[in-house]
Amino acid sequence: MKPVPPAPPFSPAWLAAMEAALEQARAAASRNEAPIGAVVLSPDNAVISQGSNSPIDLNDPTAHAEILALRRAGDVLGNYRLPGCTLVVTLEPCLMCVGAAIHARVAGIVYGATDPKAGAVASQLNGAELPFVNHRFWSVGGILEDESRELLQTFFREKRGKA
Repeated sequence: MKPVPPAPPFSPAWLAAMEAALEQARAAASRNEAPIGAVVLSPDNAVISQGSNSPIDLNDPTAHAEILALRRAGDVLGNYRLPGCTLVVTLEPCLMCVGAAIHARVAGIVYGATDPKAGAVASQLNGAELPFVNHRFWSVGGILEDESRELLQTFFREKRGKA
């Protein structure tokens, strides 16, 4: 089994991409979707796609921000494989999204807030370390974590009428 590769040194491109992902998350919230946004960076750290949570809008349980961003990146690159690309997302991805990242062969995942209930990068399990997966990626959490968490907490407080 190949080991999980180490994360590269911090990149300022991650901050800019996370700001763009937060904009996508705000757009999702404005549509009454959970405020989660994602961006895919090319190997040279250029933004090639973005996505915002849309399962309600699209009547599609797979329409998570990460899935939409990965699909669009595949369209841009003309390939379902995204080697060398980085997935940047405001919330630690779930198992479905980690599975998509594995199939897309992303180099790494950068995320903002951890997801203690369903996070599949570090919180509940590390999907890249599952013994049966055929691709491993590095991960870095905590990039603009406070902003990402606050956006989610505010959204759900308001939704529950506890603002």
